[in-house]
Amino acid sequence: MHSEQIVTQSHVGSSRMLRGAICKGCAKSLKGLGRASIGTAAAPNRQHFAADRQAALPLPSSVAALAHLARLLLNTGAMNIDASTLLVFYDPVALAIVGGGTMLATAARGPFTDTLNALRSLPVLVRRPFDFGPARAELARAERVAHAKSLLAIDSQVLKDADVVRGVEAVADGATPDQVEQLLDRLREERLDRHTVVQDFWAAAAEAAPAMGMVGTLIGLVRMFRSMDDPATIGAAMAIALLATLYGALFANLIAAPVAARLRRLSRAEESERRGLVAPFRAFARRETPIKRSRAA
Repeated sequence: MHSEQIVTQSHVGSSRMLRGAICKGCAKSLKGLGRASIGTAAAPNRQHFAADRQAALPLPSSVAALAHLARLLLNTGAMNIDASTLLVFYDPVALAIVGGGTMLATAARGPFTDTLNALRSLPVLVRRPFDFGPARAELARAERVAHAKSLLAIDSQVLKDADVVRGVEAVADGATPDQVEQLLDRLREERLDRHTVVQDFWAAAAEAAPAMGMVGTLIGLVRMFRSMDDPATIGAAMAIALLATLYGALFANLIAAPVAARLRRLSRAEESERRGLVAPFRAFARRETPIKRSRAA
């Protein structure tokens, strides 16, 4: 009896140990499966987040992006632009309203000479900025002639720069260094005033062009509403309304405003460069004015 109890207890202990081992093994398996499933589920998320981070990175440059886009469009033939496509954006009535209205509104702000000077200044846009070197070379040439011969031997027609001509003439007339400097400052201020008038003209044109575009839009809409009974004329009137706004925006931002900005930049560069003529002219007048006065005496 006692031996049977011992055997029964040993069987019960063995079964308990077996169940414990099985439960521990199942728990480890389930835990491993859980980690694997979590890792598998997290992998796409990590890839998605990495893709988001890569997408959020800034482009190398806007110019490179635009060039790449243009290359793709050209390769696919999406930009097959010809003359007939560009003619769609041409309307003489809208162009006359915007162009003529802008010029008239701008010219009305000042004398007619300002308009002429503004149109004459357009060739300056393609020139290089003023360089101090050629003007200084002309002054050095005049100094050599005056030193070898006299101030009267200097031919002002050979000199091209207007400030150099006026300065040499002043020194030849016996002007002091201070008087020559005052002359150069006055010439520079007068030139700056002329440049400012031209710059203001084109800046005013940039302001008036969008308003003239809206005027053309209103004219086109009025024509369209008055011809609602005739469907054939609605398209032309609507084209005037839309293209007038387009012309005004393009003229203001691609023509008038850039012209005013470039003229202003060229004027500032020239003013800065011409200041370098003051010191050489003072030295020139300091050397020549005593000689001129001694000869006169």
